[in-house]
Amino acid sequence: MKTIFWISFPIIFSLFGFASDSIPRWRAPAVPLVTHDPYYSIWSPADQLTDAETMHWTLRDHPLRSLVRIDGEVYRLMGSLPAHVPAAKQSKCEVLPTRTQYSFEQDGVKVQLKFTSPMIATEPHLVARPITYLTWSFESVDGNPHEVEIYFSSSYLIAVDLGREKVKLEKAHKDGFDWLRVGTTAQEVLGKVGDDVRMDWGYSYVVVPAAEGWITSLSRTEESIPAFLSDKALESEFEIVESNPKNTRPELVASCTVDLVSGEVRERSLMLGYDDLYSVEYYEEPLLPYWRKEADSIQDLFKIAWKEKADLFDCCEQHDTEVLRAAEEMGGAAYAFLCAISYRQCLAAHKIVIGPDGEMLSFSKENASNGCMGTVDVFYPAAPFFLYLQPDLIKAQMDPIFEYASSDAWQWPFAPHDLGRYPKANGQVYADNGRNLDRQMPVEECGNMLILATAICLIEKSPEYANRHWEMITLWADYLLEKGFDPENQLCTDDFAGHLAHNANLSLKAIMAVAGYGKLCALRGDEQKAEECRISAKQMANDWMKAADDGDHYRLAFDKPGTWSQKYNLVWDKLLGLNLFPKEVAQKEVDYYLKIQNEYGLPLDSRLTYTKLDWIIWSATLANNREDFEALIDPVVRFADESPVRWPLSDWYWTHSAGVRGFRARSVVGGIYIKLLEEKF
Repeated sequence: MKTIFWISFPIIFSLFGFASDSIPRWRAPAVPLVTHDPYYSIWSPADQLTDAETMHWTLRDHPLRSLVRIDGEVYRLMGSLPAHVPAAKQSKCEVLPTRTQYSFEQDGVKVQLKFTSPMIATEPHLVARPITYLTWSFESVDGNPHEVEIYFSSSYLIAVDLGREKVKLEKAHKDGFDWLRVGTTAQEVLGKVGDDVRMDWGYSYVVVPAAEGWITSLSRTEESIPAFLSDKALESEFEIVESNPKNTRPELVASCTVDLVSGEVRERSLMLGYDDLYSVEYYEEPLLPYWRKEADSIQDLFKIAWKEKADLFDCCEQHDTEVLRAAEEMGGAAYAFLCAISYRQCLAAHKIVIGPDGEMLSFSKENASNGCMGTVDVFYPAAPFFLYLQPDLIKAQMDPIFEYASSDAWQWPFAPHDLGRYPKANGQVYADNGRNLDRQMPVEECGNMLILATAICLIEKSPEYANRHWEMITLWADYLLEKGFDPENQLCTDDFAGHLAHNANLSLKAIMAVAGYGKLCALRGDEQKAEECRISAKQMANDWMKAADDGDHYRLAFDKPGTWSQKYNLVWDKLLGLNLFPKEVAQKEVDYYLKIQNEYGLPLDSRLTYTKLDWIIWSATLANNREDFEALIDPVVRFADESPVRWPLSDWYWTHSAGVRGFRARSVVGGIYIKLLEEKF
């Protein structure tokens, strides 16, 4: 096992409200279960794990099912099929950064079903492992002995796109494990691009340790569930090929029996994983997943993961506690809840791969939007998560943009929007590779790249990262000095709102970026250039306060009196120590936000009542006191808890109704971690 280094202090689990029995009981819109990348991403869209089939974030069924027999009586633990089998009584659902835990009590037995995905963001090699542990724990609570039997199945739908594909299920016994896998027979690796697309290459695995008493088989739903209900053994098949599985659901099935002695706890675990063979295409070259750095095959990785299970469980518990304790200290219990439910969603919208020269690269997918890959104004709002936990993971997203912008394929003096459509990073697709200038976001993307480069270097207290890309960083800084203060009619990251000239919030981004460039110059020892940038940025800030002023707030656009917008880009003045604006500027905005926010949050601007969840947290971080911060985020928690739309957390929703306007399962929820960056800086 690679050494995991912790910068930490002794943990007292009862502090700050995060003892296991005192975690706030707000509800996540959808519960993360097996969430690793844009393709391998399984959620429960219900309060009770038995109320619905588990699903992919695109809302297609990706069924995982579990039944339990307690002293002869069968109950459902996971999944809504078969509905005639009664559901076990669920008592708790806890969503933590790396774990989801369900608790049930039925017929004198306490049952816990735990999903552990050791995606500890400080350790990229762990984030990159596409493996989740499922653990069933049983305890007698009535003082009597009990016999308990577990049934678990994983559907072939996890390994296909539309459900009509020809599939092959296989079983093998080797090295002390039963290996169950399913995949399409066609195996068209990296054969599809787009948004509402699931992977139909590679193999979905259920891996079961023989020592824990599991009995495994390949079967079909209409065979395996009735067999378990009637307590009959399934015939153990070693291969099934379905040429037309439209009306059947082949499954990988595992079951085992646990004898409970009075008062004792018994536990069984298995592993779920996905081997995608090749993960993405980068300039026509297929790239391997990053976990191949530590294992030559998925079988080797599973064996490593099983050997490290106990240590990783301890590490996950420690990591979750530290993250949530820090979040509660900075922003309160409601803020910690948002950090918990956004953690795996942020990571699972990315794929970490081995670059052409052996380097680590990471690519986001613009989920529920247009499927763009490596989008700058998507990893910009997500960046606080990575800046706080592991800056190497945001550098791994920025490096491909720098490389692309430096190539002959990109002819423009501003930063590109994206690298392609997932999973093929062969050049920008949005705005036709730059040729459609009307659809470009020149000030937006230049500002994003410069601000993030500044943040990385200040965190690392070194200009090393900026030095690697200095020519491009300087080009974009010069562009913003010329074009950034009063932006022309163009799109910003909130492109769904349309074009806007003289955008006051976009102007703030340019000002922050110019000042950030000055900070980078100072780190490089160029004090003269640093002072020139500081003077320029300060003058831009003074001019901005006059041009945007609208009495008790600042305008949406310089030429639009009577309007307003969230000034979320201003947060970098505080975090990066730029000190361009008096504190009263941010507080004036916050005071205005508190007057006009709706039941479920602060609208994005004066045009409509929808909002962006990530930007609310950024705007709340402008507050000079904890009370105002919490007052702005409490409605966001109310949205997450009460929204009738049971999708992975949406970042674009209506503030008057908690209805979702669009977007789901996107990485931008990593922006929730921006409050924690105050601690970092």
